[in-house]
Amino acid sequence: MIFSKGLSDVELISVLNEKLARLHALDNLDQVFSVRIGLEKESLRVAANGHLAQTPHPAAWGAALTHAGITTDYSESLPEFITPPMSDAGQALDFLADLQSYAYQRLPGEMLWATSMPCALSGDGADIPIADYGRSNLGRMKRIYRIGLGHRYGRVMQIIAGVHFNWSMTPTFWPVYRRLTGAEMDATTLRDATYMGLTRNILRFGWLIPYLFGASPAVCQTFFPHGQSDLPKFDEQTYYEPYATSLRMGDIGYQNSKEEGLGFKVCYNDVKSYARSLLHAITTPAELWRRIGVKIQGDYRQLNTNILQIENEYYSSVRPKQPLAGLESPALALLDRGIDYIELRSLDVNAYHPLGVDEEQLRFLESFMLTGLLLDSPPLTQCEQMEANQNLLKVAHYGREPGLTLERNGHRVTLQNWGMQFMHMMLPVAELLDQIHQTDVYAEALDGQMTKIRHAELTPSARMLREMHENGEGFYDFARRLSTKHHRFFNERSVSSRHQTEFDAMSAKSYQRLEEIESTQQQDFDQFLADYFAPIERAVK
Repeated sequence: MIFSKGLSDVELISVLNEKLARLHALDNLDQVFSVRIGLEKESLRVAANGHLAQTPHPAAWGAALTHAGITTDYSESLPEFITPPMSDAGQALDFLADLQSYAYQRLPGEMLWATSMPCALSGDGADIPIADYGRSNLGRMKRIYRIGLGHRYGRVMQIIAGVHFNWSMTPTFWPVYRRLTGAEMDATTLRDATYMGLTRNILRFGWLIPYLFGASPAVCQTFFPHGQSDLPKFDEQTYYEPYATSLRMGDIGYQNSKEEGLGFKVCYNDVKSYARSLLHAITTPAELWRRIGVKIQGDYRQLNTNILQIENEYYSSVRPKQPLAGLESPALALLDRGIDYIELRSLDVNAYHPLGVDEEQLRFLESFMLTGLLLDSPPLTQCEQMEANQNLLKVAHYGREPGLTLERNGHRVTLQNWGMQFMHMMLPVAELLDQIHQTDVYAEALDGQMTKIRHAELTPSARMLREMHENGEGFYDFARRLSTKHHRFFNERSVSSRHQTEFDAMSAKSYQRLEEIESTQQQDFDQFLADYFAPIERAVK
């Protein structure tokens, strides 16, 4: 196994600075250089006593299957709030704030949990209601997929919440970038190649995200079967890791831990290889999942017995995405139309902010994504992929440990040194963004994260454990206290009249669309599934 040599740090910086100089020289940089930013924020609904809500998805929010902004993830009790793509991070946050305020004010007697790790549970997941999307074939498929996840991995890990950051350059950028780099390929091919390069760089450097923003160093004992875990005990009700940043991203979170045994590896070296490796997994039987069965006495236990039921089952900290056209497979959408945006999935819910994410985080992420896009990004070897996986896991569990070392191209390097090196690469990118937007928020956001590299005690994970210790709180009491605080924030906050009207219309439209789908449905469900998977089967032949 050989490591990808790529460029040295000096060469990386030289190439990056050359690209930045050419961008700076553009006369219409502010017009050419524009982005789209979207947010997806998950948050558990809990009863007043802090236990998982057993009530259905609130009817006043709209229909989960067809609502563009409020849906459910794995559970009826796990809503997901989605913004449309915006031209500015501040706009995305404003939309998310109004959307959550709107939802909160239609949530009598319940509140949204403030942390990624869940509230008090039964321990075996029996009290976790799987999301229900109605009686349409599409709704049944979505529910059965989730039933399958429960059988394969257990229900408990499926209700860990996170924030997804969706980022892309607008189409006007790519012809300019093609001329700027002298690329011989067309703008669309360049776009896909560059986004896959960004994806690989996120895998390489993405351990920074849980270190800087991880907010799940502890978990309630009810998360584990019979309340038992090999993790150290913080108190009688809480397990933790003393130097953890994000147990959500660790090996107790939702990971495809059986990937090695199933003989499955995703290839990130180009968009077609990436999509085809997912399609291969969706069509390749797995003995482990065959034992579960598919349809037992007329009830589905999973969609199929293959390595993956569908693409979304493969957990990764980053996904190249293309919006779907109807009942389209995500991998086929990528093969057909390429990459539209990149989804960063490694953000914990920010327990200290009512929205679950704040503006400083998003400004840093903009610089992080653009740096990853502009940097050289050679293909990932098997060794590099293994390194990236292990680095992410190591930072999740031990990221704040003094002198912690990570693996980089076969060599050990301290987290602190590597983190500072990468952030120094980011500095001219942040300055470019400040120039474009005539502000200084990007450099300030970067400076704030550099301080966390120097002083691990300033990270959110360290702050959480410190507060828990000082207040004599276990995880449950800590999370409930912040959840109650955020509950007051949203109930006291007013929704803008423009968004109020928009959200009312979205809710009404979701029910109208649901009725259309359910009333016009003619096809048998078994045939519906066969028709859905038929193009996938054809694509792998």
